[in-house]
Amino acid sequence: MTHDKDIREPLFDFLEEQYGKIRIIEEKTMGSSRADVVMVTDTGLCGLEIKSDADTYARLSRQVKDYDQYFDYNLAAVGSSHGLHIEEHVPEYWGIITVEETAGQLDFYMLRKPRKNPKMCWQKKLEILWRPELACLQEWNGMPKYREKSKAFVVKKIAERVPDKIDEDRLSRQVCALLFERDYTTISDTLKEYRKTSVSTVKSPVVW
Repeated sequence: MTHDKDIREPLFDFLEEQYGKIRIIEEKTMGSSRADVVMVTDTGLCGLEIKSDADTYARLSRQVKDYDQYFDYNLAAVGSSHGLHIEEHVPEYWGIITVEETAGQLDFYMLRKPRKNPKMCWQKKLEILWRPELACLQEWNGMPKYREKSKAFVVKKIAERVPDKIDEDRLSRQVCALLFERDYTTISDTLKEYRKTSVSTVKSPVVW
């Protein structure tokens, strides 16, 4: 029987083989749920829900609704006991990875590749970013700084410009670039410095 803690590291290796350059962010809050994994690629964010053999589908319907708001693509990685029924529990545009234990080793198989999530909400997706990261998006897209405004206000203002004033593909690449550069060891200092200065202290990883 597979367990979540046993699946994660070999799963991340499999994803790197499949997608190339990625960054893994674990246990990310999204609405009333928590994403097991957010996979950052160069062009989009993929939410990944792990259902090991020890898990049930009890919370999955609610989780699917939350994943669908936040991410460009979604994947379910499931133990062999769920392999025959997982397609009944996730939308047809979700990808599915099956996990089987053979001779003490875990084997991964891409049963179904994920397709573009039609329900992603830009306002929800942008909530993943920190305030200094949002400031980068404002700068790159020629927006006012709104320095005295809340994060929620800025998120709404950016989302309102998509797609008429900000191209969706371009904004997706910008969000991914910021998440590739994110440094969790310095966030406290970054936020303090951001609040003190008139210029964002997050270095732009890309010239747009």
